[in-house]
Amino acid sequence: MPTQPLAGQLPTVLHLVQPVDGGVARVVVDLVRAQSAAGLRAVVGCPPGGFLADAAREAGARVLTWRAGRAPGPGLPAEVTGARRLLRRVRPDLLHAHSAKAGLAGRLAARGSVPTVFQPHAWSFDAVSGATGALALRWERYGARWADRVLCVSEAERRAGESEGITAHWSVIRNGVDLDHFGPGGPDPGPVRAGARAELPLPAAFQGDGPLVVCVGRICPQKGQDVLLRAWPEVLGTVPGARLALVGDGPDVERLRRAAPPGVLFAGPAPDIRPWLRAADLVVLPSRWEGMALAPLEAMACGRPVLVSDVSGARESLPPGQGRLCLVPPEDPTALAKALGRLLAEPRLLAELGEQARQHARTEFDVRRTTDAVTGLYHELLGRPRPLNQERISR
Repeated sequence: MPTQPLAGQLPTVLHLVQPVDGGVARVVVDLVRAQSAAGLRAVVGCPPGGFLADAAREAGARVLTWRAGRAPGPGLPAEVTGARRLLRRVRPDLLHAHSAKAGLAGRLAARGSVPTVFQPHAWSFDAVSGATGALALRWERYGARWADRVLCVSEAERRAGESEGITAHWSVIRNGVDLDHFGPGGPDPGPVRAGARAELPLPAAFQGDGPLVVCVGRICPQKGQDVLLRAWPEVLGTVPGARLALVGDGPDVERLRRAAPPGVLFAGPAPDIRPWLRAADLVVLPSRWEGMALAPLEAMACGRPVLVSDVSGARESLPPGQGRLCLVPPEDPTALAKALGRLLAEPRLLAELGEQARQHARTEFDVRRTTDAVTGLYHELLGRPRPLNQERISR
């Protein structure tokens, strides 16, 4: 039987994480910061390198190395063994496994010996196809027995799991962003946009008043930048002065750079994406799959309109009424090009959508609400009273 922390003893949470960059890493850092402030001991087990280890340590976590790769493969037994060693070393009161690989290795290592939360951050079976996808789905159906709670970041993500036959104890807690960090930067978007563009290392071809579209995210099949590049020539036919900046790094950079049409800047990774968001007339994320992407939430908090593909979490991210303008089918470059052209041709509409987005983000996506809800879930699973000021969003 799992042991409960003694009265007066601070509970220890082990966050087992494979992605060390991107949205998952930022979610974990936000959780660690809030949990450390709330009196929990946070430990992060993750691979070395990337953003996560240093940021989690700075946020208050003890960080231990767990060697794991993104993709499934022959290294799994060693990854499970490594997770088991971490559990023995840390002796956590609760295990929180983030994303597919940590969810697989962590649940196999713990097997119900400690209260376990599994957070998919988008389902593994959406990321692969064929026999690998079928195996991933079969595992998720089986592995749910070793999660006291499967924590989804959107109702759509939960529904996707249920529709694929995963039987679990579900909670839904939507992602949030730091509204003190992400904001419009000033009362008038025009001067803020001009100032942000002056601050960025934009090439000469990107100077001037033409509309700027920004896509922020890891450059990989999930985020769909290849779909956006296929759409871009048609966008230029409608709005000849439009420019596109891809902000991020990833395995597909060189391949996409070679195939990119004119008017596209590969800006590389940015330690602070706010200047890029504030410089944009429109932020686009043509993902193939998500749980609930952070980049659109961050853009909306900065007062910028977003155009996103209609994957899990997208409809729940947008302000009411924006779906007809700001959602496109995934993997459809023609629909994406038409939506981009229509929006970029109407600056006043973009300004209205951006202001609606800012108000919506401030009302619905405060990260403090998210972290309080997760901490409340921990207290529930540990059998402890939840602080009265915490709101839990779950089902």
